[in-house]
Amino acid sequence: MSDMIKVSVCVVTYNHEKFVAKTLDSILMQQTTFPFEIVVGDDNSKDNTAAILKEYQQRYPDKIRLLLHPKNMGLNGKFNALSTFAAAKGEYIAQFDGDDYLTSPHKLQKQVEMLDANPHYSACYHNARVIFDDNAAPPYLVNSLDKPEITVDDLIGEDELCFIATSSLMFRREDFAKHPDPEWTNLSTSGDIPRNIMLATRGPIGYINEEMSVYRKNRGGASFADNHYGADFLFNRIQMYSNINKELGYKYDERIKKNISVYYYKLLFSREYGHTYWPRLKFALKYLSLGDPAPERRKEVIRDFIIPGFAMKIYSFLALNLYNLKSKAKA
Repeated sequence: MSDMIKVSVCVVTYNHEKFVAKTLDSILMQQTTFPFEIVVGDDNSKDNTAAILKEYQQRYPDKIRLLLHPKNMGLNGKFNALSTFAAAKGEYIAQFDGDDYLTSPHKLQKQVEMLDANPHYSACYHNARVIFDDNAAPPYLVNSLDKPEITVDDLIGEDELCFIATSSLMFRREDFAKHPDPEWTNLSTSGDIPRNIMLATRGPIGYINEEMSVYRKNRGGASFADNHYGADFLFNRIQMYSNINKELGYKYDERIKKNISVYYYKLLFSREYGHTYWPRLKFALKYLSLGDPAPERRKEVIRDFIIPGFAMKIYSFLALNLYNLKSKAKA
């Protein structure tokens, strides 16, 4: 394999037997003026993924390298991804999930040209299309934001203002080696959100406004582990954004607190706490203090989650009787 690798395409797989062939074919079809490699880390898949990877590696021994882990490395595939980054030889890293695929044969070439021409960019990305493997929802583009480059400001907000699909990102390997993910990110089930923010702190992230990949949501994929009705996921997001806030020196404190408040609000409807009083009282107070919601929403939260149910019943009873007394007095 050439020592002058320009791009390492780092692919992470786990139980992707239905998808990984299409993923690899879409990478192998890339038309470039430079050599690139494909580094695949398999997180101890339980299906036929590893056998498919070995078949492709035998067909393309000078292009594909495999990291077949003997046990699952954990944290929703993050450690698997980091292992592929550590094994990469290219100047740039293009990251990939094993169920996504490219729709343009020029993706790698265009991103390399952008990063070569803009040494102050920490990374670059492009638009992508989301598809649902079970047709649970219609496809859509992940980005409507059309800016030639984005900064930390675009990645910090009550919602993700700019979504960078995993298969759309390319960054500098040497920069990442010098500035690896902070230790606290090992507690987060999301590797992409904090990593992209950390990249943006070191320089703008360039944007190519072209749809060049597909971000697949399948029932076995990592995106479906993001359960917005599960307390574990919601607490993890609260911790992640709290750590991001600290990492950024509280520069975006007000905006990040509003973001955190959203997850406290979702905890009010979580499976674990949706029918409790005291935990929801705590979450409601946190939401009100961090989120500073509009007056109407504030009233709803106070009524539904802070005032005890028996107190509401007494209030309703007294209010109804007072209304009846007033009606009789007027009559």
